[in-house]
Amino acid sequence: MRILEVLRAPVGGLFRHVADLTRELAARGHSVGIVVDTLSNDSQTEVLLDDLGAHASLGIHRYPMPRLFGRGDLTTPLAVSALARRLQVDVIHGHGAKGGFYARLAKFGRTKARVFYTPHGGVLHYPKISASGRLFHRLERMLMGKTSAIIFESAYARKTYAELIGEPSCRTEIIHNGLRPEEFVPVIPAGDAADFVFVGELRALKGIFTLVAALKDVKRRDGSGASLVMAGDGAERGSLEAQIDQLGLSGRVSLLGAQPARPTFAKGRIAVVPSHAESLPYVVLEAAAAQLPVISTRVGGIPEIFGSTADRLVPADDVLALRKAMQSAIDDPDAAQAEMKIRLSHIEAGFSIARMTDSIEALYHGSLRNADAVFH
Repeated sequence: MRILEVLRAPVGGLFRHVADLTRELAARGHSVGIVVDTLSNDSQTEVLLDDLGAHASLGIHRYPMPRLFGRGDLTTPLAVSALARRLQVDVIHGHGAKGGFYARLAKFGRTKARVFYTPHGGVLHYPKISASGRLFHRLERMLMGKTSAIIFESAYARKTYAELIGEPSCRTEIIHNGLRPEEFVPVIPAGDAADFVFVGELRALKGIFTLVAALKDVKRRDGSGASLVMAGDGAERGSLEAQIDQLGLSGRVSLLGAQPARPTFAKGRIAVVPSHAESLPYVVLEAAAAQLPVISTRVGGIPEIFGSTADRLVPADDVLALRKAMQSAIDDPDAAQAEMKIRLSHIEAGFSIARMTDSIEALYHGSLRNADAVFH
């Protein structure tokens, strides 16, 4: 197959998903091209795209994709449609709100490609009452007829989409994100590892203030205060530092700045993901696959990752519940390890990159076969 993947900014979990999918599809003999934004690239994203370029035999193509609305919203769909015709692609797959918008608008051109769409949160982050939400949700309903299938990365995302926008009239599939085989190799905590490790953006939505407040009264078995390392950066780092100082935790909390997740896991013994909202966060998958005990909140698709251990999830923005879970993990490490192994088996069975790509590839093939049957 000849496949065009369309997304806006090549950063975060969405880009990781597209990059993994591109590499796997290319390894299976498919020709893949990438469409990204010209407005949000920096030196870091250029390195990522250059690395991916070896697997994108149809090239990496850049067009303006404004974050909200702008001139690019008029010109880029036409450009994507023309590119799809020139490359003779069979499939256009849009990722995120803007990627899905451009991929489906391209069908108003003369391309015969089948169009798939994965929201990755995207439009699901816009409430119905906001002006942007009303507009994006209206566009979603208008473009449903141009969509061969919507791929949701979690059952939670599909449910939320139906609640905000309406029950999809096109085909839908729930296909969980997957991890690479090497990500299931256990990470061994360093000798001086902290008790807890957090990896994520430093913003209130990620539960950083709840986490630090919960840590204050968590004790080690020798009675000393538990420690925490936090990898990440963001606009609310200053407020977080002020909270740490105010609570007298400067000696117990280390802020590492932005760091890759996997090496950071070795700096802690128990991963904590205290988010107030999520879709299907890679960091939970990565930490669990690295064989760390994981404490997390019951938001988004995280219960799907936890499987039969989902009863261990805590409510979002609940300092007392989070503190209790953290203290329990320190007091009974054997129970935390046993729970980790149950969760690991669940993730190994359902969240591999091979399984993810198998499902998406089969969906592409099935849609193309149906199109050929209708044509003939």
